[in-house]
Parts: sequence; C-alpha cells; structure tokens
Amino acid sequence: MRLSRDESASFTWRARIISRELKKLFPGKLQTPLHYKTPWQLLVAVILSAQCTDAQVNKVTAKLFKKYRGLNAFASAKQEELEQDIHSTGFYRNKARSIIGAAKALGERFEGKLPKTISELLTIPGVGRKTANVVLGHVHGVVEGIAVDTHVRRLARKFGLTQESDPNKIERDLMKLFPKREWWDTAYRLKAYGRVYSPARRGDDDPISIVLKKKNPRHVVRIGGERTSNVARSRHQ
Repeated sequence: MRLSRDESASFTWRARIISRELKKLFPGKLQTPLHYKTPWQLLVAVILSAQCTDAQVNKVTAKLFKKYRGLNAFASAKQEELEQDIHSTGFYRNKARSIIGAAKALGERFEGKLPKTISELLTIPGVGRKTANVVLGHVHGVVEGIAVDTHVRRLARKFGLTQESDPNKIERDLMKLFPKREWWDTAYRLKAYGRVYSPARRGDDDPISIVLKKKNPRHVVRIGGERTSNVARSRHQ
C-alpha cells in the first residue's frame, strides 16, 4: 500500500515511540520460549506453534522428542500416528504432513542440515516466512526479516504500524519502520508484550496504548475494530 507523506510520518512516529517503550519493558535480548536441543527440534517446535501456545508446544515436544529421536525418525514416521502425538496443538493433520515432509526434504536435499538462507528454507514443506525467520536467527544468527506471529500481527495493527492483514505484507511494513538492527528484538518484544500486557480480548488500557494517546491523542482512532491514525482514516474516506 502506497502512503502519503503525512501517513508515512504518522507510522514512523508511532514506531519510534513503540520501540522506546518496548525496550523499557523488555530490556536485553529475548529468545524463543520454545524448548529444543537441536536445530531440527526447533523447526518442529516452530511448525507446531502455529495457532498454539508455546506452553502447549513445549508440553507436546517433551514427549515427542523422546519418541522420535532425530530427523530420520520423523521422516519415517506414520502420518496417522504422528497426528495423534501432536493432536493437542491443533491443525494436526497439516502439521504432521509438514513435519514429515520437512524431515524428508532436509535429508534428501540438505544432508540433514537446516539451510542458511531464507530462500532455501522457504522450499521446505511447512516453512513460511515466520518459521524461516525464527529458525534462521536462532540457528545461524542471520536476520533477514521480522517473524510475524499472531501477537505481532495483532499489535502491529492495533498500534497503527500497518493497515495490512496479510503477515508477509505486515512484515514488509515493519521492516520499513524499524532499523534492521532492531528487527529481531522488535519481533520478540512485541510477542512478549502481547502475552504480558495486551491479550487479544483486552481493551486499550495497556501501557503503550496509553503512551500513544498521551503523546498525541488525535492519532488514536478505530477503523473496523483496529487502531490506526486519523491521517490514515482521512485518506480512506
């Protein structure tokens, strides 16, 4: 979406304030709360985390990684049996198919190792940009984007950082607003903020929403249940 100069200024203004407040609330470097010991285990855990809490994923993988010890065990797993093992994470059929497919793809095309580029990771079954960003950063220390999960998506729209709903387009907008050196921490801070301060059903009394109102109340409005700027609203009327 192309933005006017005023719209771009509003988005940039918000990003600076949000970045500052997130650093106050979550200083230091944050890491994934998912439990894993190997790069492959991390990939499995991230695939399972789609539409599922990290706590539930950790509960499932505690047993899963004891039953299936390594890439080859997952590659040869029976689809129906794996579905039962991960049933409580939701979307278990698709996830089981993705995990088995990913194990086979890594074994056949990458010698059992996770590739070091996002373009290669995206060729693996079940791996989208969010998963690729998380794995690439943790395993290889490479940051090529911003991992947009449900918390990041919701808060980016709530705080008026984007008007998009597609995760890939939201990632693109966030990458323009935040300097690359902040991409990794911004994703994890937003995720942590969503869990601690702004659950999905909570109103607008969370710390950052309050700061945004206090700094410039005219920028805080709602469009279709989501927060955005008055400038943006005027452009769409």
